[in-house]
Amino acid sequence: MVKRFSVLLLALSAAALWSHPMGNFTISHYARFQVGGKGVDVTYVLDLAELPTMNLLQLWDLDRNSPAADLERRATEQAREWASHLDITSDGKPVAVHFLNSNLVIADGAGNLPILRITSHLHLDAAPGQLLYEDHNYPERAGWKEIVIQPAKGAAIARASQGGQDSSKALSEYPQDPTVAPPQDLRASIDWIVSQPLVPVAPPAVPVIAAIAQPKAIPTPAPATMTPKAAPAGAVVKGDYISRMLHNRELGLGTILILIAVAFGLGAGHALTPGHGKTIVAAYLVGSRGTLKHAAFLGAMVTFTHTISVFLLGLATLFLFQYVMPERITQVLGVVSGLSIVAIGGWMLYKRLRATPHAHHHDHSPDDHHHDHHDHVHPHTHTHDHHHHHDHSHGTHTHTHEVPGRITWGSLTALAVSGGLVPCESALLLLLSAIALGRVGLGLLLLVAFSLGLAVVLMGIGVVVIYAKNLLPKSERATPHPALRWIPVASAAIVMIVGLLMTGASLGWLGQRWIV
Repeated sequence: MVKRFSVLLLALSAAALWSHPMGNFTISHYARFQVGGKGVDVTYVLDLAELPTMNLLQLWDLDRNSPAADLERRATEQAREWASHLDITSDGKPVAVHFLNSNLVIADGAGNLPILRITSHLHLDAAPGQLLYEDHNYPERAGWKEIVIQPAKGAAIARASQGGQDSSKALSEYPQDPTVAPPQDLRASIDWIVSQPLVPVAPPAVPVIAAIAQPKAIPTPAPATMTPKAAPAGAVVKGDYISRMLHNRELGLGTILILIAVAFGLGAGHALTPGHGKTIVAAYLVGSRGTLKHAAFLGAMVTFTHTISVFLLGLATLFLFQYVMPERITQVLGVVSGLSIVAIGGWMLYKRLRATPHAHHHDHSPDDHHHDHHDHVHPHTHTHDHHHHHDHSHGTHTHTHEVPGRITWGSLTALAVSGGLVPCESALLLLLSAIALGRVGLGLLLLVAFSLGLAVVLMGIGVVVIYAKNLLPKSERATPHPALRWIPVASAAIVMIVGLLMTGASLGWLGQRWIV
C-alpha cells in the first residue's frame, strides 16, 4: 500500500511533459521551397495531433498496430491526395506537382494515443519568375503553419513573403519559448532568378516511393525536443500513469482505485488552470447569501454537466468526425457558456442595482420621521430584523434594507451548467484512450472521477467564499461600512466581464491567458 501511495504521488506530480505542443485537436503544416536551376524542390509535412490521428486511422480502417505495408500504402495515398490540394502557379500559370516519395512517423501522444507525421517530397518544373503557393489542406484547423523559402546553388531570391529560417525543423522540434507565437502561413509568394539557364527535368515514369520502415523502428525526435518543458496542472500527457496502467492485461481492485484517485487529482489540478469558472464562482457567491447546500449543488451540477459534455464529444470524435470537427463543437459550447454567463451577470447586475440601498444618515427625531412596518405605525424606538424586508420612510426619502444578493436556484443552476459545459481535452483523452483499449466502463468511471475532482475545487472555492464573512469583525458584520453595500453589485459586474472574456477567447479574439 505504501508503494501504491508513492506511485499515486508521483502520478500527480507536475513534472510531466505535454502530449502535443500545439494541442490535441491540431494539424500543423510545414512547407520548404528550394528554388534552383533545375526547378523547385518542395518538402511538405503535416503533423497530426492525437484526435486528428485517431480520425485519420479510422478513415484508413487501420490502427497503429496494423501491418507496416498497409500503413505505408495508405500514408502514400494520403500524401498524394494532400499534394493535389496544393495550389501552385508560376507567372500566373498552374504548375504540375510531381510527387516523389513520402515518409511516415508514428509516435506516442497523450494517453498513449498515436500521433502521425507524414513528410512528402515534391518537385515543380517552374521557371524563374514569380511563384505563388496556397495550401488548401485543413485550412480551418488550428496548429503550427510554417513556410520556409531558400535558394539552391546558382539561384537567388529577389523577393519572398517568408524567410529561410526553419524554426521547427520540419515540425520535429517545436520552439519551447512560450513567447513565440505559432506562425499561421498557408500562402507564399517567391520572385527568383538563376545565374544559369533552367534545365528541365522530366518526372520519373514511375514515382520512386521511399521505403518506410516499421513505425516503431523509425527514429523519432526525443519528447523533450518536441514539447514544452512542463505541462499545465492536470494535463493528460505522454506516458502518464493512467495510460501505462490501462495497457496492463489485468487490473486488480487496488489498481483501479488508484486510477480513480489519479483521475480525481488530475481533474482537481485541471480546475486550477485558466478557465473552469473559478472567478465566476467566487464573484457570484461573494455577493450572495449562499450556504453549504448551494455549494454542494453547484459541485454536483458541474460534475454532471462536464461528464455528459465530454461523453457526447467523445461520441462525436469517434463516429461523427467526417461531418463535424470536435474542436468546432468545443468552440460553440465555449461561446454558449460565455454568453450564458454574460446573461447571468447582467441579470444579477440589474437586480442588485435596483436593490442596493442608498447611503444616508439616520436622524432618529420623532419630529421629522417615522417608520412603517407592514402598514403599522411604530414609535421611533424599534428593532430591525435583518432577515426580512423592511421599507423605511424618512420624510420623502424611502429605501430598502433587503440584502440585494439573494441567491436563486435558477441562477445557481445556470452558473453550474455554464461552468461544466465546455469539455476538457484531458478528460476527453482519458475517455478515448480507455475506449481504444476496449475498457469503456473504466473510461467512463475515470471520466466521472476527473469531473468530480474539477467540481470539488469549485465547491471548495464556494465554501471559502461563504465563510469568508466570518473573518470580518463582528462590528463590521452588524453595521457594514457603506462601501461594502456595493460588493454584490461589483461581484455581478465581474461575472458579466468574465463571461465576455470567455466568449472572446472561445471565438479566438482573446488568448486563454485572459481567462482565470
